[in-house]
Amino acid sequence: MSLAATYRLGTRLFWSDRVNLFASVITPVGLTIGIPTLLRQVTPADNAVHVFQGLLALVLSITAFMSVTVTLTARRDRLVLKRLRASELTDGQILTGQIAGAATQSIVIVLLCTVAVRLTAGIPLPAHPVAFIVATLAGSAAMALLGAAFTALVPRAELASVYTMPVFMICTAATGGMGPIPLPGRLQAALDLLPTSAAVHAIRTGELIVPLLGIAAWTALGLVALRLWFRWEPRRS
Repeated sequence: MSLAATYRLGTRLFWSDRVNLFASVITPVGLTIGIPTLLRQVTPADNAVHVFQGLLALVLSITAFMSVTVTLTARRDRLVLKRLRASELTDGQILTGQIAGAATQSIVIVLLCTVAVRLTAGIPLPAHPVAFIVATLAGSAAMALLGAAFTALVPRAELASVYTMPVFMICTAATGGMGPIPLPGRLQAALDLLPTSAAVHAIRTGELIVPLLGIAAWTALGLVALRLWFRWEPRRS
């Protein structure tokens, strides 16, 4: 089995899992398209645009982060990862295939949502297309990687969704995806350091250097955590 085959296998299994599909795709897509569309009818266009951009953090944190966490913990507990390690693939290739699959799906969903809200709510396409593409690519990859590292904290596959819920709620609130939420200055400054906040900031402003440095730092942290604490099989009771 090659790296490309692992990628295809992970993608096929993801799209065939109806429960995971509903949680990781249908729900964030529905919210990301539906909320700005409703807001556009009752609030100024700028507010709907701001909320939509904030909701992209929700898309990244669910379709990349949560999706990888749920998928890898399930495959870990079913000993799928352990069997893959017995093949000719290296550990890096196995994880790269899984992470790349989730990141690709996240990128596609962000693009689809962006086009959809243009059609349903008249929200303009990104004013900084290069920054939008780069931030989406970097944010999706970083969140998928962090989701893989996060599996070390999840004791059982059944709890994966519950454990990731605070992550996507915090990420969405931090970028204004839930509307204006007054936060203490230091707390807001801390939340602005999140990789999803960095990606949304780049999309809104077109600035890339500082956001990409922040995302790169999170990526490095994820790689270290993955190397030190990732578990290939469930804990023995």
